[in-house]
Formats: sequence, structure tokens, C-alpha cells
Amino acid sequence: MTYDFDLLVIGAGSGGVRCARIAAGHGARVGVVESRHWGGTCVNLGCVPKKLMVMASDYADMVEDSHGFGWSTTPGTHSWPTLIAAKDREITRLNGIYVSMLEKAGITLFTGHAQFVDGHTLRITPSPLAPTEQPRTVTAKRIVIATGSTPSKLDIPGAELAITSDEAFALPERPQRVVMIGSGYIGIEFAGIFAGLGSKVDLVYRRDLPLRGFDEDMRTALADAIDARGITQHHHANPTQIVQDGQALVLTLDNGQTLTADCIFMATGRHPKIDSLGLGNTSITTVDNGRIQVDANSETTHPGIYAIGDVTDRINLTPVAIAEGHNLADRLFGKAPPRQWCYATTPKAVFFSPPVATVGLTEDEAAQNGAVDIYLTRFTPMRYTLAGRVRKTVMKLVVDQQSQKVVGVHILGDEAPEMLQAVAIAVTAGLTKADFDRTIGIHPTSAEELVTMRTRTRETPKADK
Repeated sequence: MTYDFDLLVIGAGSGGVRCARIAAGHGARVGVVESRHWGGTCVNLGCVPKKLMVMASDYADMVEDSHGFGWSTTPGTHSWPTLIAAKDREITRLNGIYVSMLEKAGITLFTGHAQFVDGHTLRITPSPLAPTEQPRTVTAKRIVIATGSTPSKLDIPGAELAITSDEAFALPERPQRVVMIGSGYIGIEFAGIFAGLGSKVDLVYRRDLPLRGFDEDMRTALADAIDARGITQHHHANPTQIVQDGQALVLTLDNGQTLTADCIFMATGRHPKIDSLGLGNTSITTVDNGRIQVDANSETTHPGIYAIGDVTDRINLTPVAIAEGHNLADRLFGKAPPRQWCYATTPKAVFFSPPVATVGLTEDEAAQNGAVDIYLTRFTPMRYTLAGRVRKTVMKLVVDQQSQKVVGVHILGDEAPEMLQAVAIAVTAGLTKADFDRTIGIHPTSAEELVTMRTRTRETPKADK
């Protein structure tokens, strides 16, 4: 059979774009279908605009901290509409770059909703992004689903009154009172953004500490940092309903407490975006929260159809989706063996103020494999000794006792993500504590603490299974 394309990618996010470009570079005939945002969630409603807003939220602290260094600065007023307009201009610029990259690679672009007719055929219908486009049907030998994920809301009365991260980037004004539900990446980062820009923020979550799944010492340090940021934490609390009270919203918790706010933000997880794909016309299997089941080669249960990125709900991070897309294109169309990424040492960052960054195993995870040595330091960075701000940096090395390999590094502190990117190379390479010890530090920096922690803080025995 003759197909219109060798490869058709549904979704022009980071993973889909990388897969399409690499495949086209290998000589494949490639098409990409996008219904909403060229560049996907990360560029439009995720990592990029969120990081810009985190930066904006830090400036008030910088002005205040400058006084300790002799500056006679005075706090200004922040214009939320100005920030949003500047953010929108940058996103528009990036959208154009993505479209240009794809076109220069010789890729055919379709703007619309894609739906499976069968395992090799897609029906593309107009979307709001291009309402005048005509419906069309296209065929491909192989199809990649890279549609990402979308926010989930709690199933409680009044949930429709709450916003998610999708709406947060387009609020016309900054709400003065915000209740944030959820303490994962998104909840923590947006709580910090709103607090830094002057909002009163309440953070509601079910557990005793934020960032479930992260190292316990980092979770404890972050909880202290959240308090220092002026955010009120409500531990072991579950929302039960939201009601409108005039211009305000009232959230009721299962402990009987009520919180009044101008905005209630649900950062309560995400789920794969698959509802409109017509998967019933294929033999693709979904499991759990709508996750598309794939094998080690990213192939679904329908031969010739693949899935990458958040739609598979494995490691939901942009660089992982990019790596999966690159690897898949190389494997399908490349002549040389594809590069092998080390997903086990995928570094992660949470852009609070200060941020958290981590790579490798937590202390509890490492102890499942055997006894571990823990090296931990906590200090006030030089900047804040003069500024007088209460802000700590916490660094932790998790070392396998038998091999002495550094199997986990965890940092809370200024520029933690920038430090961790380089350290992730060391952990991926399997370097030992002795390798860290024989590396000379850069003085004076916070990062030098990573190579000067000589004394073991504690020994953690192998966990009972």
C-alpha cells in the first residue's frame, strides 16, 4: 500500500516535534498534526511561561535584599497585566520558532483535531486554531501519538469554580487571595509565584509534607521554605466542596475548616489527553488513568502506532519526551543504532524560591538495595548573611555503602537546578564518593559543598522488605 507519509505525528509538543524533525532528517516523509498550540504544553502552558513567572516573583525579594548591600532601593508595584503581556509575546515568538523549524525540515503541518479511522488513517477536522481549514483524511505507514496530558480536577461539588494551570497563565488580574490545592510540582511552583507577587496563599494537601515521592530531607526543608515564604500550609486536609459567596469563593475542608479566596487553584494531577483520538478504531490498550500502554520501543498494542511523552504517563518531563521522540525516530528511520538515554538518573527540579533539584535515588529508595551513607549539610548562603533573609540551602549525598557510588544527590537552594544538571552526569556515570572528594571546589560558592562534605552524617541500614 502507498501511504501519504512514512510517519505522522499527532501533537506538536516537545516530544512530537523532536521525533518529527529527527525522522525527517533521516529522509522520512513526515507530517505533524496540532490542534491547539505549536510547541505543546511546555512552551505554552507549562515549563516556559511558569519559569518566567517564577523569575518575576523573585524581584521583590531582590529589592529588599539589596538594602543589606548598601542600596537605597524602594519597593515598586507589580503590574500583572504587563507580566502576562510580556509572557504572551515570548510564547508567540517561540510558537513561530517551532513552526519554522518544522517547515525548514520539510515537514507537512496540519492544524486541526486528529482522529483515528483505522491503524493507518487519520481524519483531521478544523480546530479553533485554524477554523477555516477543510477536513481531510491522510494515511501513514507509522503514527506517533504525542498529545501530552491535561489537568485533572477533584470530583467535589463546585469544582467548576476552580481553575487549573491552563487558566492561570491568562488570568486578567492577580488574585489577592489564593487557595492552592495540591503540593506537587505545579502546586508548589504556583504557590510560590503568587506569594512572591504579593498574594495571600493557602496551600492545602493531604499528607504531612509536600512533594510526595521526593527525598524526606528535601520535603522537610521545602516545608520550612514554604513557611518562610509566608504561605500558610494546611496538612492532612482534603477539600470537600467549593461554593460562591458574592465575589469570593469558599473552600470547605474535611476537618471542618473553611478558606475564603478570590481564586481556588486545583493542582491535583494530570491525565493523558486521549479522549478525542478515536482510539476505539484501533486495538490500542489504555490502563490506569487513561495511560497508553507501550513496550520498551514505545510501540502500543496496535502494531505501527507508537506513543511518547506524557500520554504514556511514565516520566512526565519535557526532556524525557524529547529523548523518547529522538530515540524512536532513530530506531525507525536511522542507519546507526539509536542513542540510549539513562532514564533512571533523570534529574528533576521544582522551581520554588528557593528551588529543589534532585537526581538518582532518595535515601529510602537506596536503602532498599543495601546500607547507605548519608552526607548532609545545611547553611545560609553568603548572599543572605548580609541581606538578613532567613533562607537556607540544604544539600544531601546518598552513597551506596558497599560500592561507595553516589546514587543520589538532592539540593534545596538558589541555583539548585543549574548545579544538578552537571552533577547528574556524575551520578549517571557511577562516580564514587572518593571521586567527589578528590574534585577541587570553586570558592566561594554553594556548589563547593558538594565536594567538601567529608564527614558522614549518618548510616542508614538496608531496609526490611
